[in-house]
Amino acid sequence: MTMTHGPAAGSLLRQRRYRTIGMGVLYTLFSLVAILFTLPFFLMLSSAFKSSAEILRVPPTLFPADPSFDAFRTVLNDAPFFRWFANSLLVSSTITLLVLFTCSLAGYIFAKFRFPGRDVIFVVLLMTMMVPFPVLLIPSYLVVNELNLINSLWALIVPAMVSAFGIFLMRQFIAGIPNDLIEAARLDGAPEWSIYARIIVPLARPPMAALGIFTFLAAWNDYLWPLIVINDLEKSTLPLALTFFNSQHAQRYDLVMAAASMAVIPVIIVFIVFQRQIVNALVLAGLK
Repeated sequence: MTMTHGPAAGSLLRQRRYRTIGMGVLYTLFSLVAILFTLPFFLMLSSAFKSSAEILRVPPTLFPADPSFDAFRTVLNDAPFFRWFANSLLVSSTITLLVLFTCSLAGYIFAKFRFPGRDVIFVVLLMTMMVPFPVLLIPSYLVVNELNLINSLWALIVPAMVSAFGIFLMRQFIAGIPNDLIEAARLDGAPEWSIYARIIVPLARPPMAALGIFTFLAAWNDYLWPLIVINDLEKSTLPLALTFFNSQHAQRYDLVMAAASMAVIPVIIVFIVFQRQIVNALVLAGLK
């Protein structure tokens, strides 16, 4: 018995040892990648408590030598920060609600209705996802200009109220909802709007939650499009308003870092509260 199981036991021990070493290497690699990605965020927070001279010091310092809240006080007192914050919150929330409505409704139509050209329209819609946004800048600007929305918050909302990715995500999920539920509701005399509101929306909450999170974060962090259509400082969103400190305060990096640190707070809150939905959204997008 000893002669039979001795080599097998040694092989099993070697396999466990190799597996332990492999997991250790894997965790070390992941830790290094996590540190690499979190380092810019840490430097931003650290620089918010430094003076401009310390930020530009060579070699740089990881931690502030003399932490101070002066940059935060300057940002809150010398700039309409809360107005910019309200603009970003209004624009991001409105875009998120409109995208959830339009994409869930369009996804329901593409998934459960049959009409001529449905598949062709859906393919063309998917093709728009391959077009880079800078290519659409001039056409989008012309449309917004014709609607007399330039230099208004509606110029940020209207072009973003429909998402091709959102329609694709909702269509793929709603297609898996059994048709028997919809047919039973129709036999009971329920109108289509009632079916959409009482059956489709409750069942499609997981992808809608994921789509809402991604849409809110994208709208909150958007910089290029507001830079094109917004000319008034009072109507700026937070990413665009950060340039105020460079132009008005002669490259005050401490003010920029302080403002950026406060601007990222809603993003962190959204991630902490909805991190499970974010992970489920990534899994759902991969499966669909």
